[in-house]
Amino acid sequence: MKRIFAIVAAAALTVAGCGGGGSGGGSGNRLSIATGGTTGVYYVYGGGLAKQLSANIANTRATASVTSASVENIKLLAEGKADIGFSQADTAADAVNGKDTFTAKQPVKAIARIYDNYTHVVVAPGVEATKVADLKGKRVSLGPANSGTQVVARRMLEAAGLNPDTDITKQQLSINESVQAAKDGTIDAFFWVGGLPTAGITDLASSKPDMKLLDTADVLAKMQSTYGQQYVGLDVDMSTYKLDGTVKTVGIANVLLVPDKMSEQLAYDITKTLFEKKTELSAVHPEAKKLDAKLGQQVAPVELHPGAARYYKEKA
Repeated sequence: MKRIFAIVAAAALTVAGCGGGGSGGGSGNRLSIATGGTTGVYYVYGGGLAKQLSANIANTRATASVTSASVENIKLLAEGKADIGFSQADTAADAVNGKDTFTAKQPVKAIARIYDNYTHVVVAPGVEATKVADLKGKRVSLGPANSGTQVVARRMLEAAGLNPDTDITKQQLSINESVQAAKDGTIDAFFWVGGLPTAGITDLASSKPDMKLLDTADVLAKMQSTYGQQYVGLDVDMSTYKLDGTVKTVGIANVLLVPDKMSEQLAYDITKTLFEKKTELSAVHPEAKKLDAKLGQQVAPVELHPGAARYYKEKA
């Protein structure tokens, strides 16, 4: 995926040299934050976090970059090309266990659980579908390659009895591309896994108020029996998108990951800034209001980085 970069707080965000071995001082840290698509929550949240880390950790310049999200972010961390990465908890679990997308255990640790993602199965105007199984034979985007959205989309389709490679006309579009394709009528539906509200969905709902989200509660039990209790039932209050009603869907937690070799002091400083600048981050995106030190420690099966663990111990 071609990377683009944005301006946050009048500072150009460019991919920085990694500083995972730094300590928050000395000659300085250049921290790269791997996020997601430009109209998703990871990107907005990551830009806000970059600003706070730059302002509150001495001699540090943090930057945020657009990526395909969870899977790519973990690969960037493992390759030393990023210092902080947003990820869904299911993808992070696969990474540390060397399962599915990952052929070997990935050298990452967590600093915090931050908020829950909601699976959006968005159906374009005029398309007849009321449940996931109704997507059979339709043109469906599963999200970009190397994304956590695609992991969930494939598992959800399989739980509904569909083969994601043969029972749909599969596309792999970013959230931005999916929204535009739904507007243009070139896809029938798309998957997006993200926080509330997601700017791209807000945009689509404002221009196409007859779009709808599918109720996915019927596939939850199958997903839980196959992959565990990391998948939970959540309700989407559609007033978030200025639409009516409530839709039941599958939720999954989000975690912030760092390389396991990051210095304890730097991981501590990042974790401290994350929680102590909650008010400032909440002004950037409302999902930051859900930051909570007790919840933040719930990252299993990923291990907490020792620096993050030290912060939580101090707060206990």
